[in-house]
Amino acid sequence: MDRIFTRVATLIATAAGQPLAFLLAVGTIVVWAVTGPLFHYSDTWQLVINTGTTIVTFLMVFLIQNSQNRDGAAMQAKLDEILRAITEARSEFIGIEHLTDVQIEQIRTALEQEAGVCDDEKAAMVDDSVDQLLKRR
Repeated sequence: MDRIFTRVATLIATAAGQPLAFLLAVGTIVVWAVTGPLFHYSDTWQLVINTGTTIVTFLMVFLIQNSQNRDGAAMQAKLDEILRAITEARSEFIGIEHLTDVQIEQIRTALEQEAGVCDDEKAAMVDDSVDQLLKRR
């Protein structure tokens, strides 16, 4: 069941992100809008588009969330492998994505302190980094 859902979710998420899917959605809205006078802008005419878009949105939320969860898990696995493979890296960082937001922020703060970076220096470092990136173009 999981493999089938994963395949279907991946296919639909990939297809939904294509320009053709956007054009089909725009086309659907145009057809709906053009048929308004034909149906005298009735409540039923409005209900059709409202119901259709609600159903599509509801289902897409789950498919997109599934894709993001898999992408995030794969990224974490790759980063964990890099941490494991580099002998100088601290393996204690493997799996920290399971900690709370507060714990992760404490780790970030401790790392910044360890690197000797204060708030003013952080801002300056970011500015310098942005300037360097812009100069590369």
